[in-house]
Amino acid sequence: MSELTPDEIRRRRLARLQNSSSGVDNAAPTLPIISSGSVCGDTSPPSKSHLDTPAEAQPSLPSPNGASMEVDQSQEMMTDTQMDKGQSQLDVDSGIDTMEVEDHPEPKRKRNVSVGSEATEDQVKKTLCRVFAVSWKEESCRSEDSGRIDKGLYLRELAEVAAAASTKPSDMRDLINQMIMETILLLQGSPPSTVTFYTDEQPSRLHDISCWQGTVYCSFREFSSKVAITPSTELNILKYLIDCYDRVAVEEKNSPKRTSIPPMSDALSIARHQCVCYSALTLSGAYTQTRSRTGYSPLIPFLLSHNLARGFLSELVHTYHQDTETLHLIFDPVIQYLSRYIATLGLNSDKYRDPLSVMAELCSIKTANSRPICNLITEQPNWLPEPVSQALGMEVEKLTLLGPFLGLSVFAEDDVKVVEEFFTNHHMSQDNAWAIYKSLMGSLEEVRTQCFHIMHNLLLNTPTREATLKFISKVLERNSKRSQIQFDERFLCGDGFMLNLMSVLQKLSEKIDLDKIDIYYPFHFTTRISIAGKSRMRFTEKEVEEWGKENISSPDNQDPKFSTECFFLTLHCHHVAILPVTRKYQRRLRAIRDLHRLISEMEAAEPQWKILPTASRSREQLKRWKSQYQRLQKSKMCADAGVLDKDMLLRCLSFYTRTADLLMRIADPVNRCREVPLPSEIPGYFSALPEFYLEDMADFILFALQYMPGGLVEAEHRPMTHLVLVMLCSQNYLRNPYLTAKLVEVLFVLQPSIQPKTETLNTELLMSEIAINSLVPSLMKFYTDVESTGASSEFYDKFTIRYHISIIFKTMWTMPSHQIKFMEEARTGKQFVKFVNMLMNDTTFLLDESLDCLKRIHEIQEVMDSAAKWNALSKELQQSKTRQLASDERQCRNYLTLATETVEMFHYLSTKIVEPFLVPELADRLTAMLNFNLQQLCGPKCKNLKVKTPEKYGWEPKKLLNVLTDIYLHLDCEKFAKAIANDERSYRKELFDNAIDCMMKACIKTQDEISTFSDLQRRVEAFLVQKHKSEMDYGDIPDEFKDPLMDTLMTNPVILPSGTIMERAIIIRHLLNSQTDPFNRQPLKEEELIPATDLKRKIDAWLEEKTKSS
Repeated sequence: MSELTPDEIRRRRLARLQNSSSGVDNAAPTLPIISSGSVCGDTSPPSKSHLDTPAEAQPSLPSPNGASMEVDQSQEMMTDTQMDKGQSQLDVDSGIDTMEVEDHPEPKRKRNVSVGSEATEDQVKKTLCRVFAVSWKEESCRSEDSGRIDKGLYLRELAEVAAAASTKPSDMRDLINQMIMETILLLQGSPPSTVTFYTDEQPSRLHDISCWQGTVYCSFREFSSKVAITPSTELNILKYLIDCYDRVAVEEKNSPKRTSIPPMSDALSIARHQCVCYSALTLSGAYTQTRSRTGYSPLIPFLLSHNLARGFLSELVHTYHQDTETLHLIFDPVIQYLSRYIATLGLNSDKYRDPLSVMAELCSIKTANSRPICNLITEQPNWLPEPVSQALGMEVEKLTLLGPFLGLSVFAEDDVKVVEEFFTNHHMSQDNAWAIYKSLMGSLEEVRTQCFHIMHNLLLNTPTREATLKFISKVLERNSKRSQIQFDERFLCGDGFMLNLMSVLQKLSEKIDLDKIDIYYPFHFTTRISIAGKSRMRFTEKEVEEWGKENISSPDNQDPKFSTECFFLTLHCHHVAILPVTRKYQRRLRAIRDLHRLISEMEAAEPQWKILPTASRSREQLKRWKSQYQRLQKSKMCADAGVLDKDMLLRCLSFYTRTADLLMRIADPVNRCREVPLPSEIPGYFSALPEFYLEDMADFILFALQYMPGGLVEAEHRPMTHLVLVMLCSQNYLRNPYLTAKLVEVLFVLQPSIQPKTETLNTELLMSEIAINSLVPSLMKFYTDVESTGASSEFYDKFTIRYHISIIFKTMWTMPSHQIKFMEEARTGKQFVKFVNMLMNDTTFLLDESLDCLKRIHEIQEVMDSAAKWNALSKELQQSKTRQLASDERQCRNYLTLATETVEMFHYLSTKIVEPFLVPELADRLTAMLNFNLQQLCGPKCKNLKVKTPEKYGWEPKKLLNVLTDIYLHLDCEKFAKAIANDERSYRKELFDNAIDCMMKACIKTQDEISTFSDLQRRVEAFLVQKHKSEMDYGDIPDEFKDPLMDTLMTNPVILPSGTIMERAIIIRHLLNSQTDPFNRQPLKEEELIPATDLKRKIDAWLEEKTKSS
């Protein structure tokens, strides 16, 4: 047999390798053909050894061990092209590590034979044999006892080349290629080796020495037991190549001096580089089958187990970052698999952590000024697919690439596995529940942090920034209906998804400088947010359109900066994320309370319905209610972990604090709302802003005050409460009275009687200069303005709003500076008279309704207490009475709460302020109201107000009588006594006698106070006698002398703009309630009334004539 030359042997071996891959589909990726020169196409490997041709000089690769990367989180998003090109890369302890490969060749160092640390050619070859676990000397591979190959694999063909060559191989790259190629051929023909797994408790033996058993490669590189792995040839090849890459680092660690200079450094660099290139061939399916972009990649087990060699992944990306087709072939299956895999996971286990961290680390790999994996991600067909159904929002969560990552949730509606894992028992103790909550909150924070890293890298990477911003804006656009009070959850993203996205945006906007935000961004032609159809702070839709034409620049202007877009996207994300979630959470709590009440009532009424023909249906209904109650309790426990997350709520508070700061800069560009009143000319931009910018903030403050009051007390959140105060004192800046009412509610909840934990904050707010000078008149004005809001429910809404104001006033009255302001208002203007008029109207209505409810409750309880009367009723009527009683009890509680506070306000105001209560237009009505209610409490029918357990409704008749009689004493004067005498409907001498008896029996007044009350009674009686003596019958009064409303004789007629003539006192009293003409409902003010002097002269003359004739 003739001897073959080395070149012939090499050609035959290449042919065998190509033939072994001939089964691959013709559509397989085209990768560079392995040759003695290189494996990696366009990328130049490190330099050859000093044995190669001296003219060639290649760059040497730096060691990956010291590489690191700093993630930029500056306030202005810095692109990768702006970053320092010398910035080092990520050094990840988990095994997925990055490594910079220098692009600039270094001049080859000439060998200095005097340096003893330089390796000889033989030492280099022995080192390579150790790296690749091979040998061309068969005798060196056998164990003495059993013949087992354990020191290295004997490469027969490589040995033949070495034996046939006239000179030993001197081209290190050629030698390395021959080693790898022949080993891969042997691995292709051997069965897949057993896969070794490790658990969390079992440390990985990643750097243990591997060995061969025949042609089967035995690697100690272990995989996580969480990862499902199928042994395959590709997996074997990849394990071998990664082990070889790892052994290069071991050699460098063992001989740091020798491996840091040529020829050893060049040889190891080539070895490392070729391991990466052959791995790319393997991952591309060059040795087995065509690699589908959505198929399974053998790289996945290594990634999920975090056991890749340090620097391997980074060098793989760097090597092919300019070959996008190959990069797609390698990483598309990985990216798609991670998205599919995490979609099957939930927070019920910790398996989600691996795919999430892998995706974050892949995105962080940087090459030059680009992040290649980020580029691949936004080029995926499912990055942001076009919608295919009406479920626009849900498609974003379920069908997009990043949707499953952002969709990890604790809410029962999003993932029932969380309920099944943690909350099967809804009766668990509070301590156990909070232990679970904290665990889930920690998991959520980890998810949000990793998602932030993914998004942050996508935004740092210049080529993918636009696609990422478009993704975020489309998510918000397709979920815009979440801002509605009611929406169909089936068509929109889940609560968990939206809160995760919101948290990511919060982290992105943390350090944005407010001075760099373009406040006109919502109106830009290139804006990514939509405010069409939204109610504005001040403008109507027509006014917004006109203002926009005059003030918004053309679309040719410079595009807004990232800081502006990020801030407003974050603000709009809060609108469709945290606010709907908190509303839903509170609705669920109300539903649980209502359902518990229904169950209790039905169980209590069981003796009545169990004997009815419908008893079985009632039992079934009770069973359904109990089942629904359990489900609601479990979903509530899940929501507790998602909504009451302190870290998330604090981020929301911080963001809304900055939003408040921005709104104050817009409303008052000069002083930034440090003084009130604000400028009378309202900035057009502020008027055009959506009112939900302010309303959402108020809603969230209310939620935080209830569930996390401590966070709001922190000093850095003061701008929010300061903005609330400023807007309350500048109500002309807001068109919607219900938005002002929301701000009033915020101030109401801050009161110590409502939320004791905010007493310090409330005192600081009320004692501020703005509050002392402007809050009392502003709240008084709003108290009267809410009489008419334009809404269909305005009649009942005003009572709730006024109740909130009364609680605020009660606290302010205890502060001397505010008490002085109350008295100033009472002396200086008619605003206080209007306020007192509304106070009287409310007191009259609320006390009437409360006492009527008490009477109905008394009647039903009387019937129930009489067995004969109750049994005489039919079962249906008994159930009807029971339901009516429950309804009356609820109404009575509400009305008495409102009435008590209103009467209390009358009480403390009248201690220092008297005159405004006794003006002509109010005095008679005030005394009539007081006398009527005194009659209800002390008259002959007072027994009808006696009910069982009065404290259940807040009914305290002694306290109410004490307050009412105090008001009589506070207002005691001649005017007041005359006004009482004018009340012909309710006042009787016996009424005051009964009241005195009740006060003495209840011991609610001192003897001096009772004496003063008796003295008031005597004076009233004296005025009454005088009044009867002075009265005379005028007979028929001419129609022109009569008031058209009250049909009484006019004494001070005035002419209305409509031409109608009325008595001044009557029209003034009407204007206190409504600023309109009572005959045509046109706006009317007191200043427009004109005295009818001619008619007055006629009336006076007629009266004089009648007096003389009598």
